[in-house]
Amino acid sequence: MRRNPSRVSLTEALRQEPRAADRLLWGRESDPLSRRGFIRKGGLLTLGAALGSAIPFARFMPAGLIPAAFAADNAPAEIPGKEGLVILNDRPLNAETPAHLLDDSVTPNRYMFIRNNGLVPEDINPENWELEVGGESCLRPERFTIADLQARFETVSLQLQLECGGNGRSEFVPAASGNQWTTGAIGCPRFTGVRLRDVLNYCGVGADAVYVGYYGADTHLGGDLDLDAISRGVPVEKALERESLIAWRMNGEDLPLQNGFPLRLVCGGWPGSVSGKWLNRLVVRNRVHDGEKMAPPSYTVPRLPVAPGSRVPASEMRIIESMPVKSLITYPRSGIAIGQRERFDVRGHAWAGDDTVSAVFLSIDFGATWLPTALQSPANRLAWQDWSSWVQFPQSGYYEIWARAMDAAGRSQPMVVPGWNPRGYLNNACHRIAVQVT
Repeated sequence: MRRNPSRVSLTEALRQEPRAADRLLWGRESDPLSRRGFIRKGGLLTLGAALGSAIPFARFMPAGLIPAAFAADNAPAEIPGKEGLVILNDRPLNAETPAHLLDDSVTPNRYMFIRNNGLVPEDINPENWELEVGGESCLRPERFTIADLQARFETVSLQLQLECGGNGRSEFVPAASGNQWTTGAIGCPRFTGVRLRDVLNYCGVGADAVYVGYYGADTHLGGDLDLDAISRGVPVEKALERESLIAWRMNGEDLPLQNGFPLRLVCGGWPGSVSGKWLNRLVVRNRVHDGEKMAPPSYTVPRLPVAPGSRVPASEMRIIESMPVKSLITYPRSGIAIGQRERFDVRGHAWAGDDTVSAVFLSIDFGATWLPTALQSPANRLAWQDWSSWVQFPQSGYYEIWARAMDAAGRSQPMVVPGWNPRGYLNNACHRIAVQVT
């Protein structure tokens, strides 16, 4: 399925002027309070013509839904050490991975997304790189070289999923500020390093400790060396988990430069912003860390639902911790055209922050019915889980395959974009791909 410039314009119209675009596309203005509705015959014919075929399950389409076939197919960029990533911003560099390139159970280094807040440090020498551990609740401040970490503490390797808190931001209406990620700010490589808790226990954690914050060697976009690009952290309980690492390798190789070489923090299951890159300092705090991008609206969401476009006072925002349940279809690629046949294989991954995924379901009729998939156990806690299944298409036409995951607590992905928030965080709506059956 080739990209059609008019389709890209339609997508933008739906995001910027949804009511007017609804009248153009559907032949009516959709009710924003209703997620389901029937398309008028004229609108259905217009939509079918735009898609190039009939829509067998059109009667089940949620009102105002932008068909997955209209998603822009942006060209990949050339980034050293990376392959197929799409740049969203070049200062600082931010790039996501198309879903079909995330098909591996363990994300290869070349496909790991890039999320930067500042400028990447230059002239890095891992031989003399030092990590300082201190803070008001650190009993025995210490400095470690990477060689010290390797010699003094047990080396462990764990597969851990990292996802940007703004992954999926592009689907919010009205648009939220920030990089307009689609689905590709996620990866699950295998990290090698030492447990953060081993280092903290060696240095001593005071009884009044509340948070562990980090600092990195990246510089502020403005060039002011007195300003931090980002300095976030996690509560002590998260820092002391067995899976929280100080890592120097990814998939058996040195960390890629854009992913934190030579040393980074990895706290899987929480927004990637807590897993500081180019790590050179840790602070054990007796209060919630107050570093750069810890205060609202950064990496915070409203405590209660708000109307789209609302201004939310800082006092009514909460810090994002465990990420919500989510899934991704990695095979086939969206926009594929196939001949009608008995069965068609589908697969992908699912994850649920600190929790595990209990089930993944597929739908080919816009969520009217759901079919279970075969779900694998994670490689270790906080790794994503592979799932696979197959589907049958009853006749030729335009279809969408939707994936919906449920976590062990019974929380399920919403079929459409969840509650709006000022920075467009935590969109865990069902992932869907377009399929033309001929």
